[in-house]
Amino acid sequence: MRAKLSYAVSAVVLVFYFVLVGDRGVLLIADGRPVTVAFGLAVLVLPLIGAWFLWHTTQFARHAGRLGRELEAEGGLPEDELVRTPSGRIDRASADAVFAKRQAETEAAPDDWRNWFRLAVAYFDARDTPRARKAMQRAIALHDGREVREVREVRERA
Repeated sequence: MRAKLSYAVSAVVLVFYFVLVGDRGVLLIADGRPVTVAFGLAVLVLPLIGAWFLWHTTQFARHAGRLGRELEAEGGLPEDELVRTPSGRIDRASADAVFAKRQAETEAAPDDWRNWFRLAVAYFDARDTPRARKAMQRAIALHDGREVREVREVRERA
């Protein structure tokens, strides 16, 4: 719940920032001089990129949360097998061992979105966020059937 609240507050602050920056861009364009119009257009690009990024990040979080809830309902969420230091940090060797286990499960059944979800969690616990995100994107695609369609289309073109 705390993570959702902090994400929502951050999103609201970002949207407020996008509005302020967009307003400044419009004011620069309204000035009418070629230099200020160019700056105004450049300034307007920033909130557009930010809004696009915020939208995709929000969609990713929603889809990942949906998969997590579904896996929880099935009783398939990974158990917390990690050893922690006295300060609560995850022990690196423990995270590596769990990761190896999840990777083997995923290699054994690469078309199961559940394995990719659990692998994403293992990547995250091992502090490899980019790979965790890619594994979660793969889990979402498999769950929604997009990856199956893409593979089928590639095979048909070959």
